[in-house]
Amino acid sequence: MITTIIGLGLMGGSAAIDLKKRGFTKRIIGVDNNVLHAETALHAGIVDEIQTLQDAVAKSELIILAIPVDAAVKMLPLILDKVDKQIVTDMCSTKEQLCLSVKDHPKRKNYLAAHPMAGTEYSGPWAAKPGLFDGKAVIFCDTENSGIRANSTVRLLFDTLNMRPVLMDAAQHDKHAAYVSHISHISSFALALTVLDQEKNENNIFDLASGGFDSTVRLAKSSSEMWSPIFEQNAENVVAVIETYIKYLENFKTAIQEHDTDKITSLILSSNKIKRVLS
Repeated sequence: MITTIIGLGLMGGSAAIDLKKRGFTKRIIGVDNNVLHAETALHAGIVDEIQTLQDAVAKSELIILAIPVDAAVKMLPLILDKVDKQIVTDMCSTKEQLCLSVKDHPKRKNYLAAHPMAGTEYSGPWAAKPGLFDGKAVIFCDTENSGIRANSTVRLLFDTLNMRPVLMDAAQHDKHAAYVSHISHISSFALALTVLDQEKNENNIFDLASGGFDSTVRLAKSSSEMWSPIFEQNAENVVAVIETYIKYLENFKTAIQEHDTDKITSLILSSNKIKRVLS
């Protein structure tokens, strides 16, 4: 199998490393409109060659979209226009708009929507690493709209990456992703902005930063190129989650202002129940 990966950053690059190493594909063609990313991926051996989109699609049996979701929404229909028997999948963090963009496309069955729940705060081909996906979940969306070959090929792809499959419809995926992934990044961005706002007056803030701060604010290092489109594509769900989050922040604020130790304790104990979910 010859595989094309469009977008040679953290996700696309990491997938390329393991798919080649584990024998899923014999050759990987890279496509990236960032010349530095393309050259880095080629020189690092992440991909075997760099091609234009049209040439790469024509030469491949499988095409993986690993680019920001706003670009993917525009590119996916164009790719399906070019395919014959080739299978297409993606690694984007929102799914509803992507699936709607090809809902009535005559080659819709060649595409299976996927979201591997993996990543780091780093970006670019230099962030790519083996084993990024191992043991994580991959969400397959609207599988009934994909053909048998698309389902079997894409499932084998993510099985090779040692991922656990979960099935959802695209709308439910975006709602759940807003709660378990997108709000975490917004919280981290907001915390970083809060600390940076005070840092100019409080020189000791970063001297006092500990592991707890580092782990909470880690996601604020994430790429705006990736996350701005995610928030825009999933705006309705993200806003609903932010409103709920603000409600609980206000509950903490009121309890602290009123020196209501019992209320503070109750809020913390209630939050501790997350251990049941994450254990």
